Amino acid sequence: MGSGMSQQQFRLFRVFGITVFLHWSWFLVAVYELSQRSSQYPSLGWNIAEYLALFGIVLLHEFGHSLACRQVGGNADQIILWPLGGVAFVNPPPRAGAVLWSIAAGPLVNVGLLVLLSVVNPFLHGSALPASAVHFLWRLWWINFSLLAFNLLPIYPLDGGQILRALLWFVLGRSRSLYVAATLGVVGTAGLVVFAVARHFFSFWIGIMAFFLLSQCWRGFREAKNLSALAKMPRHAGFACPSCRAQPLQARAWVCPDCRQPFDTFAHGAVCPGCGGASPVTGCPECRQAHPFAEWVCR
Repeated sequence: MGSGMSQQQFRLFRVFGITVFLHWSWFLVAVYELSQRSSQYPSLGWNIAEYLALFGIVLLHEFGHSLACRQVGGNADQIILWPLGGVAFVNPPPRAGAVLWSIAAGPLVNVGLLVLLSVVNPFLHGSALPASAVHFLWRLWWINFSLLAFNLLPIYPLDGGQILRALLWFVLGRSRSLYVAATLGVVGTAGLVVFAVARHFFSFWIGIMAFFLLSQCWRGFREAKNLSALAKMPRHAGFACPSCRAQPLQARAWVCPDCRQPFDTFAHGAVCPGCGGASPVTGCPECRQAHPFAEWVCR
Protein backbone atom coordinates (compact mmCIF):
# COMPACT_ATOMS: atom_id res chain seq x y z
CA MET A 1 0.00 0.00 0.00
CA GLY A 2 1.44 3.37 -0.98
CA SER A 3 2.15 6.11 1.55
CA GLY A 4 -0.73 8.25 0.25
CA MET A 5 -3.13 5.32 0.57
CA SER A 6 -1.85 4.30 4.03
CA GLN A 7 -2.49 7.82 5.40
CA GLN A 8 -6.18 7.37 4.62
CA GLN A 9 -6.50 4.11 6.55
CA PHE A 10 -6.48 3.03 10.18
CA ARG A 11 -4.92 -0.36 10.88
CA LEU A 12 -7.35 -2.42 12.96
CA PHE A 13 -5.74 -5.84 13.35
CA ARG A 14 -3.96 -8.66 11.57
CA VAL A 15 -5.12 -12.28 11.54
CA PHE A 16 -4.24 -15.27 9.32
CA GLY A 17 -1.60 -13.06 7.72
CA ILE A 18 -4.28 -10.58 6.56
CA THR A 19 -4.23 -6.97 7.77
CA VAL A 20 -7.58 -5.21 8.13
CA PHE A 21 -7.76 -1.44 7.61
CA LEU A 22 -10.58 1.04 8.13
CA HIS A 23 -10.92 4.05 5.82
CA TRP A 24 -11.23 7.38 7.65
CA SER A 25 -14.47 8.26 5.83
CA TRP A 26 -16.17 5.32 7.53
CA PHE A 27 -16.51 7.33 10.74
CA LEU A 28 -18.22 10.27 8.99
CA VAL A 29 -20.73 8.03 7.24
CA ALA A 30 -21.32 6.04 10.44
CA VAL A 31 -22.38 9.18 12.30
CA TYR A 32 -24.76 10.14 9.48
CA GLU A 33 -26.24 6.65 9.12
CA LEU A 34 -26.78 6.24 12.86
CA SER A 35 -28.62 9.56 12.98
CA GLN A 36 -30.97 8.27 10.25
CA ARG A 37 -31.63 4.97 12.05
CA SER A 38 -32.64 6.43 15.40
CA SER A 39 -36.19 5.06 15.11
CA GLN A 40 -35.14 1.43 14.55
CA TYR A 41 -34.56 0.67 18.24
CA PRO A 42 -35.56 2.22 21.59
CA SER A 43 -31.90 2.92 22.44
CA LEU A 44 -28.86 4.12 20.50
CA GLY A 45 -26.83 1.12 21.65
CA TRP A 46 -28.81 -1.29 19.46
CA ASN A 47 -28.40 1.01 16.44
CA ILE A 48 -24.65 1.04 16.96
CA ALA A 49 -24.62 -2.74 17.41
CA GLU A 50 -26.54 -3.23 14.15
CA TYR A 51 -24.22 -0.93 12.19
CA LEU A 52 -21.14 -2.70 13.55
CA ALA A 53 -22.74 -6.08 12.81
CA LEU A 54 -23.29 -4.97 9.20
CA PHE A 55 -19.58 -4.42 8.76
CA GLY A 56 -18.86 -7.59 10.71
CA ILE A 57 -20.78 -9.50 8.02
CA VAL A 58 -18.91 -7.57 5.31
CA LEU A 59 -15.61 -8.44 6.97
CA LEU A 60 -16.44 -12.16 7.10
CA HIS A 61 -17.38 -11.97 3.41
CA GLU A 62 -14.03 -10.39 2.53
CA PHE A 63 -12.13 -12.96 4.59
CA GLY A 64 -13.91 -15.62 2.52
CA HIS A 65 -12.40 -14.08 -0.63
CA SER A 66 -8.94 -13.72 0.91
CA LEU A 67 -8.63 -17.19 2.42
CA ALA A 68 -9.96 -18.87 -0.74
CA CYS A 69 -7.47 -16.92 -2.84
CA ARG A 70 -4.58 -18.05 -0.65
CA GLN A 71 -5.89 -21.62 -0.77
CA VAL A 72 -5.38 -21.70 -4.56
CA GLY A 73 -1.90 -20.19 -4.33
CA GLY A 74 -2.71 -16.50 -4.75
CA ASN A 75 -1.76 -13.42 -2.77
CA ALA A 76 -4.23 -11.86 -0.33
CA ASP A 77 -2.98 -9.91 2.65
CA GLN A 78 -5.12 -6.75 2.93
CA ILE A 79 -8.76 -5.90 3.52
CA ILE A 80 -10.11 -2.34 3.65
CA LEU A 81 -13.49 -1.44 5.11
CA TRP A 82 -15.04 1.75 3.77
CA PRO A 83 -18.55 3.29 3.71
CA LEU A 84 -19.77 1.23 0.73
CA GLY A 85 -18.61 -2.07 2.20
CA GLY A 86 -15.23 -3.75 1.99
CA VAL A 87 -12.48 -4.55 -0.47
CA ALA A 88 -10.27 -7.64 -0.24
CA PHE A 89 -7.06 -7.18 -2.23
CA VAL A 90 -6.82 -10.63 -3.80
CA ASN A 91 -4.56 -11.75 -6.62
CA PRO A 92 -5.38 -15.36 -7.51
CA PRO A 93 -3.35 -17.28 -10.10
CA PRO A 94 -4.56 -16.42 -13.64
CA ARG A 95 -6.63 -19.57 -14.03
CA ALA A 96 -10.39 -19.63 -14.44
CA GLY A 97 -10.92 -22.15 -11.64
CA ALA A 98 -8.71 -20.27 -9.18
CA VAL A 99 -10.47 -16.96 -9.91
CA LEU A 100 -13.91 -18.60 -9.67
CA TRP A 101 -13.21 -20.07 -6.22
CA SER A 102 -11.61 -16.86 -4.92
CA ILE A 103 -14.73 -14.86 -5.87
CA ALA A 104 -17.42 -17.41 -5.04
CA ALA A 105 -16.09 -18.00 -1.51
CA GLY A 106 -17.26 -14.54 -0.39
CA PRO A 107 -20.98 -15.08 -1.16
CA LEU A 108 -20.72 -18.63 0.22
CA VAL A 109 -19.90 -17.09 3.62
CA ASN A 110 -23.17 -15.14 3.39
CA VAL A 111 -25.01 -18.33 2.43
CA GLY A 112 -23.64 -20.01 5.55
CA LEU A 113 -24.72 -17.09 7.73
CA LEU A 114 -28.16 -17.10 6.08
CA VAL A 115 -28.66 -20.77 6.91
CA LEU A 116 -27.48 -20.26 10.51
CA LEU A 117 -29.73 -17.26 11.13
CA SER A 118 -32.68 -18.98 9.41
CA VAL A 119 -32.35 -21.91 11.80
CA VAL A 120 -31.81 -19.87 14.96
CA ASN A 121 -34.26 -16.98 14.56
CA PRO A 122 -37.58 -18.94 14.55
CA PHE A 123 -36.74 -20.32 18.01
CA LEU A 124 -36.37 -16.83 19.47
CA HIS A 125 -40.08 -15.97 19.40
CA GLY A 126 -41.47 -16.37 22.87
CA SER A 127 -37.99 -16.75 24.35
CA ALA A 128 -36.63 -14.87 27.35
CA LEU A 129 -34.58 -12.56 25.12
CA PRO A 130 -35.55 -8.87 25.10
CA ALA A 131 -37.67 -7.77 22.13
CA SER A 132 -34.85 -5.55 20.90
CA ALA A 133 -32.48 -8.54 20.78
CA VAL A 134 -34.97 -10.62 18.78
CA HIS A 135 -35.52 -7.70 16.38
CA PHE A 136 -31.74 -7.24 16.10
CA LEU A 137 -31.16 -10.85 15.04
CA TRP A 138 -33.97 -10.71 12.46
CA ARG A 139 -32.46 -7.50 11.13
CA LEU A 140 -29.14 -9.32 10.78
CA TRP A 141 -30.90 -11.98 8.68
CA TRP A 142 -32.32 -9.29 6.39
CA ILE A 143 -29.02 -7.36 6.14
CA ASN A 144 -27.10 -10.52 5.29
CA PHE A 145 -29.73 -11.59 2.72
CA SER A 146 -29.69 -8.12 1.10
CA LEU A 147 -25.90 -8.09 0.86
CA LEU A 148 -25.92 -11.57 -0.68
CA ALA A 149 -28.63 -10.72 -3.23
CA PHE A 150 -26.97 -7.45 -4.26
CA ASN A 151 -23.51 -8.99 -4.55
CA LEU A 152 -24.79 -11.77 -6.79
CA LEU A 153 -26.20 -9.36 -9.38
CA PRO A 154 -24.39 -10.15 -12.66
CA ILE A 155 -22.90 -6.65 -12.77
CA TYR A 156 -19.12 -6.39 -13.00
CA PRO A 157 -17.24 -5.89 -10.67
CA LEU A 158 -19.77 -7.20 -8.12
CA ASP A 159 -19.21 -10.81 -7.15
CA GLY A 160 -21.96 -11.96 -9.50
CA GLY A 161 -20.30 -10.20 -12.42
CA GLN A 162 -16.89 -11.61 -11.54
CA ILE A 163 -18.32 -15.12 -11.15
CA LEU A 164 -19.90 -14.74 -14.59
CA ARG A 165 -16.54 -13.59 -15.97
CA ALA A 166 -14.78 -16.63 -14.45
CA LEU A 167 -17.35 -18.99 -15.97
CA LEU A 168 -17.00 -17.31 -19.38
CA TRP A 169 -13.21 -17.62 -19.02
CA PHE A 170 -13.53 -21.41 -19.46
CA VAL A 171 -15.16 -20.83 -22.87
CA LEU A 172 -13.96 -17.46 -24.19
CA GLY A 173 -10.52 -17.12 -22.63
CA ARG A 174 -9.08 -14.59 -20.25
CA SER A 175 -9.34 -11.31 -22.16
CA ARG A 176 -12.62 -11.85 -24.05
CA SER A 177 -14.41 -13.02 -20.88
CA LEU A 178 -13.38 -9.81 -19.12
CA TYR A 179 -14.52 -7.68 -22.06
CA VAL A 180 -17.94 -9.37 -22.11
CA ALA A 181 -18.32 -9.09 -18.30
CA ALA A 182 -17.38 -5.40 -18.34
CA THR A 183 -19.85 -4.73 -21.16
CA LEU A 184 -22.63 -6.47 -19.27
CA GLY A 185 -21.56 -4.50 -16.20
CA VAL A 186 -22.19 -1.20 -17.98
CA VAL A 187 -25.60 -2.42 -19.14
CA GLY A 188 -26.45 -3.74 -15.68
CA THR A 189 -25.39 -0.52 -13.94
CA ALA A 190 -27.53 1.53 -16.31
CA GLY A 191 -30.44 -0.81 -15.62
CA LEU A 192 -29.91 -0.47 -11.87
CA VAL A 193 -30.04 3.32 -12.10
CA VAL A 194 -33.17 3.28 -14.30
CA PHE A 195 -34.88 0.87 -11.88
CA ALA A 196 -33.98 3.04 -8.89
CA VAL A 197 -35.29 6.19 -10.59
CA ALA A 198 -38.49 4.45 -11.69
CA ARG A 199 -39.11 3.20 -8.16
CA HIS A 200 -38.35 6.64 -6.71
CA PHE A 201 -35.59 5.42 -4.41
CA PHE A 202 -32.60 6.78 -6.31
CA SER A 203 -30.28 8.28 -3.70
CA PHE A 204 -26.86 9.80 -3.27
CA TRP A 205 -25.45 6.39 -2.31
CA ILE A 206 -26.87 4.69 -5.40
CA GLY A 207 -25.26 7.43 -7.48
CA ILE A 208 -21.90 6.85 -5.79
CA MET A 209 -22.24 3.09 -6.29
CA ALA A 210 -23.14 3.55 -9.98
CA PHE A 211 -20.09 5.78 -10.50
CA PHE A 212 -17.87 3.20 -8.80
CA LEU A 213 -19.27 0.34 -10.88
CA LEU A 214 -18.87 2.23 -14.15
CA SER A 215 -15.29 3.24 -13.31
CA GLN A 216 -14.43 -0.38 -12.58
CA CYS A 217 -16.04 -1.48 -15.84
CA TRP A 218 -13.89 1.03 -17.70
CA ARG A 219 -10.86 -0.35 -15.89
CA GLY A 220 -11.98 -3.83 -16.97
CA PHE A 221 -12.14 -2.71 -20.62
CA ARG A 222 -8.57 -1.39 -20.44
CA GLU A 223 -7.32 -4.55 -18.71
CA ALA A 224 -9.03 -6.73 -21.34
CA LYS A 225 -7.30 -4.73 -24.08
CA ASN A 226 -3.92 -5.16 -22.38
CA LEU A 227 -4.50 -8.89 -21.87
CA SER A 228 -5.43 -9.30 -25.52
CA ALA A 229 -2.21 -7.56 -26.60
CA LEU A 230 -0.22 -9.60 -24.09
CA ALA A 231 -1.61 -12.87 -25.45
CA LYS A 232 -0.30 -12.03 -28.94
CA MET A 233 3.28 -11.38 -27.84
CA PRO A 234 5.94 -14.09 -28.49
CA ARG A 235 6.84 -16.38 -25.60
CA HIS A 236 9.94 -18.29 -24.50
CA ALA A 237 9.51 -22.01 -25.18
CA GLY A 238 11.02 -24.31 -22.59
CA PHE A 239 10.09 -22.12 -19.63
CA ALA A 240 6.92 -21.82 -17.54
CA CYS A 241 5.98 -20.10 -14.30
CA PRO A 242 5.95 -22.67 -11.48
CA SER A 243 2.79 -21.07 -10.05
CA CYS A 244 0.51 -20.31 -13.01
CA ARG A 245 2.32 -22.28 -15.78
CA ALA A 246 2.33 -19.25 -18.12
CA GLN A 247 5.21 -19.13 -20.58
CA PRO A 248 7.33 -15.95 -20.13
CA LEU A 249 7.31 -13.15 -22.67
CA GLN A 250 10.14 -12.52 -25.10
CA ALA A 251 10.53 -8.94 -23.92
CA ARG A 252 12.62 -6.69 -21.71
CA ALA A 253 10.06 -7.04 -18.97
CA TRP A 254 12.42 -7.53 -16.01
CA VAL A 255 14.57 -4.96 -14.23
CA CYS A 256 18.02 -5.64 -12.77
CA PRO A 257 17.87 -5.12 -8.97
CA ASP A 258 21.44 -3.70 -9.02
CA CYS A 259 21.73 -1.32 -12.00
CA ARG A 260 17.96 -0.97 -12.75
CA GLN A 261 18.48 -1.84 -16.44
CA PRO A 262 15.50 -3.57 -18.11
CA PHE A 263 16.35 -6.81 -19.87
CA ASP A 264 14.93 -10.14 -20.98
CA THR A 265 15.97 -12.38 -18.12
CA PHE A 266 15.18 -15.59 -20.04
CA ALA A 267 17.39 -14.56 -22.94
CA HIS A 268 20.32 -14.04 -20.55
CA GLY A 269 19.87 -16.81 -18.00
CA ALA A 270 18.78 -14.42 -15.21
CA VAL A 271 22.10 -12.53 -15.48
CA CYS A 272 21.94 -8.79 -16.24
CA PRO A 273 23.79 -8.03 -19.52
CA GLY A 274 24.67 -4.57 -18.19
CA CYS A 275 26.32 -5.17 -14.81
CA GLY A 276 26.56 -8.96 -14.73
CA GLY A 277 24.45 -9.23 -11.59
CA ALA A 278 22.47 -12.43 -11.10
CA SER A 279 18.86 -12.23 -9.97
CA PRO A 280 18.10 -14.64 -7.10
CA VAL A 281 14.46 -14.98 -8.16
CA THR A 282 12.47 -14.27 -11.32
CA GLY A 283 9.02 -12.71 -11.07
CA CYS A 284 6.09 -13.68 -13.27
CA PRO A 285 4.28 -10.74 -14.93
CA GLU A 286 1.13 -12.87 -15.13
CA CYS A 287 0.59 -13.93 -11.50
CA ARG A 288 3.30 -11.78 -9.84
CA GLN A 289 4.83 -14.74 -8.04
CA ALA A 290 8.63 -15.00 -7.87
CA HIS A 291 10.67 -18.20 -8.08
CA PRO A 292 14.34 -19.15 -8.58
CA PHE A 293 15.24 -19.19 -12.27
CA ALA A 294 15.93 -22.94 -12.25
CA GLU A 295 12.33 -23.66 -11.28
CA TRP A 296 11.13 -22.00 -14.50
CA VAL A 297 12.83 -24.57 -16.70
CA CYS A 298 10.36 -27.12 -18.12
CA ARG A 299 11.50 -30.66 -17.48
